Amino acid sequence: MLDKPLLIDGTWRAPSGTRAGDVRNPATGQTIARLPLCERADLDDALAAAAKGFQTWRKMTALERAKIMHRAAALLRERADTIAHHMVREQGKPLAEARGEANAAPEHVEWHAEEGRRTYGRVIPSRIPGARQMVIREPVGPVAAFSPWNFPVNQLVRKISAALAAGCSIIAKPPEETPSACIELARTFQDAGVPDGVINIVFGIPAEVSEYLIASPIIRKVSFTGSVPVGKHLGALAAAGVKRATMELGGHAPFIVAQDADIEAAVRLGVMLKYRNAGQICASPTRFYIEEPVYDAFRMAFVAAAKTLKIGDGLDAGTQMGPLANPRRLDAMDGFVEDALATGAHLDCGGRRVGNAGFFFEPTVLSNVPENARIMNDEPFGPIAALAKVTSIDEAIARSNRLEFGLAAFAFTRSLATANRFSDELHAGMVSINHFGIAAAETPFGGIKESGYGSEGGAESLDAFMTVKLISHIGA
Repeated sequence: MLDKPLLIDGTWRAPSGTRAGDVRNPATGQTIARLPLCERADLDDALAAAAKGFQTWRKMTALERAKIMHRAAALLRERADTIAHHMVREQGKPLAEARGEANAAPEHVEWHAEEGRRTYGRVIPSRIPGARQMVIREPVGPVAAFSPWNFPVNQLVRKISAALAAGCSIIAKPPEETPSACIELARTFQDAGVPDGVINIVFGIPAEVSEYLIASPIIRKVSFTGSVPVGKHLGALAAAGVKRATMELGGHAPFIVAQDADIEAAVRLGVMLKYRNAGQICASPTRFYIEEPVYDAFRMAFVAAAKTLKIGDGLDAGTQMGPLANPRRLDAMDGFVEDALATGAHLDCGGRRVGNAGFFFEPTVLSNVPENARIMNDEPFGPIAALAKVTSIDEAIARSNRLEFGLAAFAFTRSLATANRFSDELHAGMVSINHFGIAAAETPFGGIKESGYGSEGGAESLDAFMTVKLISHIGA
């Protein structure tokens, strides 16, 4: 499947050059495939195809587009297990998590298919007798989309679905580390009847691809999910061309536990959120702020739960946490732990690499972590929880809000008044209280401050993919 990884104008083909990169299984560290990478000539072909595909797709009715997208969703359900196995081999997450991601993808397609049928305009009463004033929404044009390796299908399907629902064509650059599931995802849309040129897939040197595509006058919208530094750079490139952009960037989510909280429920959710996908999630909590009266009880229960997690190959039965993506992530985890201990934190469990094969790191809990520790200020993107004691809700909120990240925040309390304070005062694009309530197809996913702008999912999803046009006329 990786011999011809580029989808351009309806045809799967090999790149025009000879460059290629390794695809590795992070559970073994071994190279399992070579991925050919595109050249500038391939990008020119993709741009031409997207321009042509846009003219075809935009002229189809919203109902016609929705029918094709619903067929794609049905095919995704049929192929979900194959897609999940691709993710495990190339990304490392446990098979149960990969199946959950693959099975959620059709929901995003279906949601956006129906939202595309509801891109309503309006009529404005005119101040001029006999004039008719209307507002309509139109697709912005071809889209350049860049998705990350941690959720290969989840992130790519959101971008493709929103673009198609709005009537746009798209050139998507999925992650080179995890290509197979993304290719299979694109095939479902192609097999469902999406016209040639509407969806184009390229793999290449990330900086080369992004800079070339964003600079092209054909591209009118940019969608990126990834790190804050790269997002700032791509946002600046988009701004130079006065192009719309959606930026879903990094986070450093706080997790607040009030003294009246259900400690058992807080621990259960906290452990799940922290160690899911080995902590390689932009919305994963790292800074755990626990009120002093329940700090010891929470810490002991959290540590006990973290110690029971089974680490291993995602395809092995019973695996609850897989490997990190690459050796660089292992070095990063070592650095966070060493720094925290040097600043006075206590290592309650974990803190070490596991085995001699693959990129495994133990589920780690640090307690009494001071605010000047690097892990309380920089996103670790790994399986390390940093616990800190607070004396009040005021302190917990203040410490949660002090960083420039603002993607997600989590909190536990039995008090409605305290829950309302969390809702009103936590600076995040998504606040989830007493449960995990984010990332569904019908809810907006996005951050504030340096965590980005724009939303993927929910009724807001299509906003950045469409323009608003005023039409004012007097009958002939």
